[in-house]
Amino acid sequence: MCGIVGFTGARDAAPVLLQGLERLEYRGYDSAGIAVFHDGAIQVEKVSGRIAGLREKTDNGAGAPGAAGIGHTRWATHGAPTDQNAHPHLSNDGRFAVVHNGIIENYLALRQELMDYGYVFHSETDTETIVHLLEHYYNGDLKAAVMKTAARLEGSYALGILCTETPGVLYAVREASPLILGVGVGENYFASDVTALVAHTKNVMYLDDGELARLTADSVTVYNCAGQEVQKPVSRVTWSVEAAEKGGYAHFMLKEIMEQPAAVKAALAPRIQGGRVQMDDFDLEAKELRDVRKIIITACGSAYYAGCSARYAIEKLCRIPVQVELASELRYCDPMVDEHTLVLVVSQSGETADTIAALKECRNRGAKVIGIVNVVGSTIAKLSDHVLYTFAGPEIAVATTKGYTTQLVVLYLFALYAASKLGRIGMERYDALVKELQQLPQKIQQAIDMNWQLPRLAGRYASPSLFFIGRNTDYAVALEGALKMKEISYLHAESYAAGELKHGTIALIGENQPVIAVCCNEALMDKTLSNIVEVKARGAKVLALAVKGNKTIVSQADDVIFIPRVETLFSPAVAVVPLQLLAYYTAREKGCDIDKPRNLAKSVTVE
Repeated sequence: MCGIVGFTGARDAAPVLLQGLERLEYRGYDSAGIAVFHDGAIQVEKVSGRIAGLREKTDNGAGAPGAAGIGHTRWATHGAPTDQNAHPHLSNDGRFAVVHNGIIENYLALRQELMDYGYVFHSETDTETIVHLLEHYYNGDLKAAVMKTAARLEGSYALGILCTETPGVLYAVREASPLILGVGVGENYFASDVTALVAHTKNVMYLDDGELARLTADSVTVYNCAGQEVQKPVSRVTWSVEAAEKGGYAHFMLKEIMEQPAAVKAALAPRIQGGRVQMDDFDLEAKELRDVRKIIITACGSAYYAGCSARYAIEKLCRIPVQVELASELRYCDPMVDEHTLVLVVSQSGETADTIAALKECRNRGAKVIGIVNVVGSTIAKLSDHVLYTFAGPEIAVATTKGYTTQLVVLYLFALYAASKLGRIGMERYDALVKELQQLPQKIQQAIDMNWQLPRLAGRYASPSLFFIGRNTDYAVALEGALKMKEISYLHAESYAAGELKHGTIALIGENQPVIAVCCNEALMDKTLSNIVEVKARGAKVLALAVKGNKTIVSQADDVIFIPRVETLFSPAVAVVPLQLLAYYTAREKGCDIDKPRNLAKSVTVE
């Protein structure tokens, strides 16, 4: 959600800023802009729409010379996506420019106060209050002005600040919104995501809440909220810029679907040694696990559905009750959480605002927290008692694919690890499940390879409204399959527990209504088959997803897509892949902007 990039060095900033903003396009945005310092003044260029328009307006950056600058992609919150509301914003005297991710909750009061002082506002944004506060507090000491301004802000923010009085100097500030510093040679950077930096440097620092940084071409200095200098470790980004490029695929989403076998292998390989699940990055002991009376999995979006799928494996193997809660609801429901509760917090970015708030609420009530995230150094990683990284690598498409499957696999690893520690699984069953986990990359690849007909089926089943049904683990898969369909193809797609059809939902089934029936849980195959017969009797057109070799389903469904035979508890990690591809090809058939679906952002860092 929104993107920030900043650069200071000896070369022109604008080309670096434009390239960085393009790397951040996947986060979702509706306008873009840059501000560059040159010849004693700040030049601001911004457009509503795509970064391509900004490139054209600035002649690929050549029309905005200068060696220090800031850039922004905006996802509209306060005010429509217009040129005026786009960032950066300038102070009335033209000395300051600001870019901002997040939401300033007290902006109306600040806006009125500043208007009473005589400041003129040119946008509807909450961000413009920040730049006028800087002008108001500046008396020759920019660091002091930044600190005073930050102290007045309530809400979440990552700020990039440029000032004509301090040539070549940038300030960056963070509070509850991600901001990363890039350390180079003779040039330095900041950005809201490491993908904007890796083309230039792999050495990064992660700002913590309340910290601010001063960047020049030759130095990076970090201060705490009291203005005292703090030493920050420099981390090394392990993946290359090529990992954040399409690599010949038409879309990032398709590339990331195809990367899932490798991503799942990366999540598994370091944690299965000698036929045993070894969590070297995780030290929850048997005594602590025995004290757990309840497990809560909390997340948003696809991460929540990963929790819905993993719940079955954790409960069955560990024999501990598991609740799966939407983080946006958990934070407000006065949850029954105490020191006997273990909370699994799942987020690809580690910066999801509602999930962070739910984490804090549970920790305040005494719960132990395990963060399951992809991004090293993210807020959830820092706030959790223990962290399990998914090792998915960069995920650029807004609609998650490999992020979801690697979250699932890490949750399965946790289930086996905990069950073994608790002594609730026999060795024979344990060995069999470890082998099944190790085969998941191969089986995901088979699920991709055996469904070459999906582009044709996408055209056949594209409809203004689709229903996904399933039972147990299959219902969890249906939830994620429907979400993928709606978020990138813009078709109405809903998932229902198949056993609930007769309790109201079947009233929606009519002639030629497409129904996607997930039938990979073979223990419940007969039950799901009866539901297929019910919807077929009312004119529905059924596309079934089943285990290869299932001849009965072929006789009942109109079309069938298959996955290889896989352990039922782990089947969601394989079964979801054809549904991802179905959504992808449906969106392609409709001509949708697959990697950047409308109204959506990759990382939802505001409530």
